[in-house]
Amino acid sequence: MSSTDGQAVPILFEDPSLLIVRKPAGMPVLPDQSGDRDLLTILRDGRNEPGLELPHRIDRPVSGVVLLSRNASVNSAMNDLFRERLVVKHYLAIVEGRLPEGEQEWKLDNALRHDTKSRRAIVIRDPSPTDEMLRITVRRLAQGDRYALVGITPLGGAFHQIRAQLAAWGHTIKGDVKYGARRGEKDRSIALHARSLRFTHPVLDVPVFVKADPPSSPIWLALSNMVDDGSVGS
Repeated sequence: MSSTDGQAVPILFEDPSLLIVRKPAGMPVLPDQSGDRDLLTILRDGRNEPGLELPHRIDRPVSGVVLLSRNASVNSAMNDLFRERLVVKHYLAIVEGRLPEGEQEWKLDNALRHDTKSRRAIVIRDPSPTDEMLRITVRRLAQGDRYALVGITPLGGAFHQIRAQLAAWGHTIKGDVKYGARRGEKDRSIALHARSLRFTHPVLDVPVFVKADPPSSPIWLALSNMVDDGSVGS
């Protein structure tokens, strides 16, 4: 099956209002300067749904859950949910180094600025009272010799928020050379996976929880197999 076929993108959930899929790493969610086929175009064309819209996005080198709205009113409602931080997002990441001993969870608070020239988020070392502080909660899942598997819950969805905050903490995401990783991946992916979304359905007013399994590469499998609480596996 061609990678440009809309059906090649795994469907995790769908109803008359929403379509939730698993985006592969390396696929842009929207058209970009590369000219490569993007998720939105693939799904609009492959499923003959020109009205699909994206109320949120994940970075091109990231895999995982992406939600699309099937009409304008639902998209407006989902935009409100994301803006009001009523969508709980959970990520998995493989990060460089050994995590601090003796703790299982950390709350990282930073102010960021978007450097449009380098296309990076920069941590503001001495934030002013007017700078917005952004938080990610990081939870230890498994520790290997050189890499660790962590679960991440961000508040909000600022540009490169997770990537920049983990790098500033001293634990860059594996493969994320933009933020100082030791080496990149051949496919230019990074070891960051949008694991799940949890929210109240904007039309049906019922809880929705959707998750996507992490990549099946050897390092993901090795670290995931070290976790015994079911937080990573299917």
